[in-house]
Amino acid sequence: MNKNYYAVIMAGGIGTRFWPISTSQFPKQFHDMLGTGESLIQKTFTRFESLIPSENILIATNKNYENLVLEQLPKATKKQLLLEPTMRNTAPCILYSAIKIYNENPDGIMIVAPSDHWIENEKEFLANVKTSFDFCSENNALLTLGIEPSNPNTGYGYIKYDKSTSKDIKRVKNFTEKPNLETAKSFLQSGDYLWNAGIFIWSVKSIIEQFKTHLPEMFSLFEKGNMCYNNTKEESFILENYPKTENISIDFGIMEKAENVFVLPVNFDWNDLGTWGSLYNKLDKDTNSNASIGGDFIFRDSNNNIIRTESGKKVVIQGLSNFIVVEKDDVLLICPKNKEQEIKEITAEVKSKFGNNFV
Repeated sequence: MNKNYYAVIMAGGIGTRFWPISTSQFPKQFHDMLGTGESLIQKTFTRFESLIPSENILIATNKNYENLVLEQLPKATKKQLLLEPTMRNTAPCILYSAIKIYNENPDGIMIVAPSDHWIENEKEFLANVKTSFDFCSENNALLTLGIEPSNPNTGYGYIKYDKSTSKDIKRVKNFTEKPNLETAKSFLQSGDYLWNAGIFIWSVKSIIEQFKTHLPEMFSLFEKGNMCYNNTKEESFILENYPKTENISIDFGIMEKAENVFVLPVNFDWNDLGTWGSLYNKLDKDTNSNASIGGDFIFRDSNNNIIRTESGKKVVIQGLSNFIVVEKDDVLLICPKNKEQEIKEITAEVKSKFGNNFV
């Protein structure tokens, strides 16, 4: 394996839209959401191990999840964890990881990827990553993987790219945040757009240079710790300085401003598993399109539901269509599928009425 290859798995989110399974104490990336026998973060780590030395796979997560990560990823050591004392979006943790890698290996090439995405064709994915690593080894470039869109999805950001070249890797023209339905339809019809999966590849030198240019205050803050990275001083430096960083995404902070941004159009059957609806799309279903996890189910005059209960529970569903029903411990959620985006708002109300222990 190439010792210059690194991966940074972002695993600090809470996954609010998967409540009540995903909570701040035990977020979705640590759950086996699809019943495969592995949690999402375990699947992600194992996937990268096929191409990247396991000791070069870093996990950026909230300090509160340190024990969860080490428990679920026995091959990872504490020095591979980037523990965020507070949530500050993606730009700070990416700069932190890039500088940490640079101080160990200035020739490092890194991929940044979420911990909770589902990738069906892993062989194709790894081939795409290898192509990307090769490109970024030879070019001063920021590269992202763009998913060939299959529908006018309004839950994803979009990437417009230059189709004039016959090369596999294309130059990015611009990024668009989550569009409305009419705009998404026009994007799909034009054939000039890809879904933004939030998976990035670059050399540590290239991305650090872009932080110097576009987020200089953040760069200066992390640069002060150059004598602390990869030794016993790192934890205290991050604990003191990380909360001072700007709360900004890598998309807003860097990708939309940089001029050397490229995209590799890919098609490895990707799902961001962001909502119960996206999970429903990946699960096996009965003849009436009901998806179920956990219990033993009888469906009567019911269709297009996703039901998750405790293992072994006997469940009868009568006359229900297009609903999400989720049971966890002493919490039960019943919600129409077309209202799933409101689950994030529901958790705020739950927190207010029932307390932090339930969210």
